[in-house]
Order: sequence, then C-alpha cells, then structure tokens
Amino acid sequence: MQAFAALLDALLFTGSRNAKLRLIGDYLRSTPDADRGWALAALTGGLDLKAVQPSLLKALVTARVDPVLFALSHDFVGDLAETISLLWPGVPVSEGAPSLDEVVRRLSGLSRAEAPAVVEALLDSLDPQGRYALIKLATGSLRIGVSARLAKTALADAFGLDVEAVEEVWHGLAPPYATLFAWAEGRAPAPLASDLPVFRPFMLAHPLEETPLDLDAYVAEWKWDGIRVQLVHAGGETRLYSRSGDDITASFPDVAAAFATPAPFPATLDGELLVRTGDAELAAASFNALQQRLGRKAPAAKLQSEAPAFVRLYDALAVDGADLRAEPWTVRRAALEGLVSRLDPTRFDVSPLIEAADWTALEALREGARDAAIEGLMLKRRDSAYIAGRRAGLWYKWKRAALTADCVLMYAQRGHGKRSGLYSDFTFGAWSEDGALLPVGKAYSGFTDAELNGLDRWVRSHTVARFGPVREVEKTYVVEVAFDSLHLSKRHKSGLAMRFPRFFRLRPDKPADEADTIATLMAMVAD
Repeated sequence: MQAFAALLDALLFTGSRNAKLRLIGDYLRSTPDADRGWALAALTGGLDLKAVQPSLLKALVTARVDPVLFALSHDFVGDLAETISLLWPGVPVSEGAPSLDEVVRRLSGLSRAEAPAVVEALLDSLDPQGRYALIKLATGSLRIGVSARLAKTALADAFGLDVEAVEEVWHGLAPPYATLFAWAEGRAPAPLASDLPVFRPFMLAHPLEETPLDLDAYVAEWKWDGIRVQLVHAGGETRLYSRSGDDITASFPDVAAAFATPAPFPATLDGELLVRTGDAELAAASFNALQQRLGRKAPAAKLQSEAPAFVRLYDALAVDGADLRAEPWTVRRAALEGLVSRLDPTRFDVSPLIEAADWTALEALREGARDAAIEGLMLKRRDSAYIAGRRAGLWYKWKRAALTADCVLMYAQRGHGKRSGLYSDFTFGAWSEDGALLPVGKAYSGFTDAELNGLDRWVRSHTVARFGPVREVEKTYVVEVAFDSLHLSKRHKSGLAMRFPRFFRLRPDKPADEADTIATLMAMVAD
C-alpha cells in the first residue's frame, strides 16, 4: 500500500506526461502481481468499492475530530482525502502496513454495516500518505491527472507492448489482470478478443482549423449531438459501450435487445446514441431529451417508452466475423449500408452523407444547421482506415459556431485539487422581464490562469453573502458566455439549461443592466 501511496503522491506533483509514464511504468515493473493489478485498475477507473461513501468517511473523522474544524479545513483544502489524511489523529502506525491487495480484498464486498470498523482500522494502520491513497482508492476519485489511456500507454511502454493491442483485449480482462501481466512479461501468449463482445477503441477526429479541404478526397456527414457508442454482438452476447469504453448495456436494454434480434449476426458498429421524437421515423431529439436516460442503470419501462433510444450508425468495424478496420472508409460504408436492412428500422439507421457542390455551399449548410440534434459536420477521408485514436489528416470535426450571451456573475465556489484555493466555479444569470436576475448556467472553464486569479480577487472583494463554500457576489460583473445550445428546463428557475457553457470573454467594462435578458435567450432555444 505504501508503494501505491508514493506513486499517487509523485503523480499528483508531476505535470509532465512523459514523467507520469515513467513513474507508472517503473511501479508496474517493480511491484508484485496482485498489487500492480489493483493499482492499474484504480488508475483506469476499474475499481468500484461501493461500501465506502464520502458520508461514511465524514462520519468517521468527525467522531474523532471537532466537526467545525473539519468543516472549515475541508472548505479551505477542497479535497476530502487530503483533509482527512492530515486531520486523522496521530495513531501510531502499526508495523507492516497492509499491502494494496490486502486493502482491496478487505474493502471488496463489505456490507454497509461492516464498513465503518474496517475503514477505521485501515486508516489507523497507515501514515498520512497512505491514508490519502486509501481514501482516493476507496472513493474512486483519484484526480491525479492520469487518464485511463495514459495508464494503459504506461503499461505498454513499460513492457514493450502495442497500446492498441492492449486496448483491443482490455474489456475481456478483469482486475487484478494476472493474464495481462503474464502476457506483458512473456510468460503467456496474448489474450484473444475473438468471439468475445469486447470494446474496440474508437477512431477520433481533429478539430478542423484549416479550410477548405478537397471534397473529392473527403466526405461530409452531420455530427449528431448524442453520445458516441459502439454496438458489439459476438459469442452470443450483445454489448453497448460508451466512448470511454464503459459498458452501458444495462442503461439502454431496449437498444441492446433490438441489436440482438431478430436474426443476430456478429458485428461491431460505431454510431451516435439519440432519443427519438416520433414513431413514424427516426427523428432525433435534442441532447436534453437524451439526458433523461443517461446514468440510469435500470431504466423503467415507462421511461424507455417515453424516451425511446436509437442509434444512428456511422461505421462498421466488423461484420459477420470479418474485421473491416484496415479497409478504406468507402468499403466500410458499403458494408454498413448493406447490413442496415438486417436491423430493426425503429432502432437503427445510417447517418446520411451531405451533398454539396463546393466548399462554400458546405460551409453554408454548416452555418444553417441549428437543428437541436446537430453539432456541426464530420469530414472523413474516403480512403481512411479505421484507426484507433486521432490521426492527422484523416477525420475532422467542424462544429457550428457557438452561441454567445452577456450574463452577470451571481455566485462563485472554490474549485477542487489544484484550484481548491481559488474561486473557479461561477454561476451567472440573465434579466427577467420584471428586472430579476435569474441563473441560466454555471461554468468553470474558458479563462486563462491570469484571468482566473483576477476573478478570484474580484469575488473576495465583492462578496455580499456566504453559503458554506459558496459566495454570493455583487451583481455588477458581466461575462460573455459561449455555449453550444439552449434548452427549456423545468428544473431551473429561469426555465433554461445551457449545453456546454464556458467563459468566452470577460466584460467588466460593460454595465450589468446591459446584459442579456431571459427573453433574448429564449429566442435561442433549440426546438
């Protein structure tokens, strides 16, 4: 456990990507099997220790430490694990701290009733660094600047493997990954992904920055505003994966069932998960409609009926046992169009191609696309193979221009991690007809470090009220906010919900009473 704690500590204070790769690689090479397997699972988000909740940890620490001291410390530090690890009373560390394998096995399968005593004993057996690692591990929120892809790349680099080969078999393996490390060290052959419904890494696009492109070499299609998914049917099983490789089959059983019937055939397809607006044809609703179903692990039949999901297909990675990823886009597109007739037409269709006489005409189509379910355009080389990750020159995303509005800052909250000492999460509003300022969104990006420092100073000197970690500020500071779309919302007092809001420009020079109104924003609402 102490070695894992030291790794987390080093990663937390390392900004360099290459340095992080070396740290993880060194740890994986020098650590015994079970420990390094659980560490890799933690770094890639593969651990879920449900019995340990933040509420349990707070109850344990406030039973030993003054609750007011804890609350004030947590508010200032901003990170639960760091606060508890430092405040936990100085019980002498017992000889022989538990291994990472011991910790995971003790925490796995705990009942809620057993959890307090076990977690308390583990905290007592570790030093502050170990306690920090324990809490991060148990709550599943490492927040150390390491993505799942980076951890897999570190594994591949450390043992001379191809990271795409690792990704290929990843979802067929389970922690602590004894099979994976046996392969990595040459003690066993590579695990096979054949006949298993495993996830294949998505091909991704670069933002289009230089225009125009040669439309004889590239094809255009709409970039739909849902969530990217991969449908897999193999070995008699069906899976639905998100872009990050999470298995979301249980959240969309209607789609999975439709893909497995009436005559299932082995295939791996790439597409966009959307919600239907009508029964006659697959008209896509806005992302706001899809949000009703996201995150629900067992959606009720009523919800499935009211918000029926479907997949608009982009690509075919494999069909009838043949891997098509090395084939050019034209061949894969023909295969996709040939198989769609074998699928349920109420659940699947093919994303249409866009015909444009020239680049000027295509640009006009993009600018005019304010459909609620369209984000912009995708441009794909006709001869491109399906290659995992982003490869320059093959696929581009060309999003429509963002909408903007002038809004007034209303509330600010301190951030987490490196931003725990700064007010970096901002709620902003627009004016109603009767002159009230109503919240319309919240953003924590879009500003430079220098601008954030300036905003933090402004918040501290213009606070009018405090509500725990939140400060209400004078309604005088205007910011220009960019967002992808606006939707009606019953959950917000303003009746509006912004999609991907972020700061676009600071406007402290502009009078607050000249900021935009709710009526102006209502005119931007997507249908």
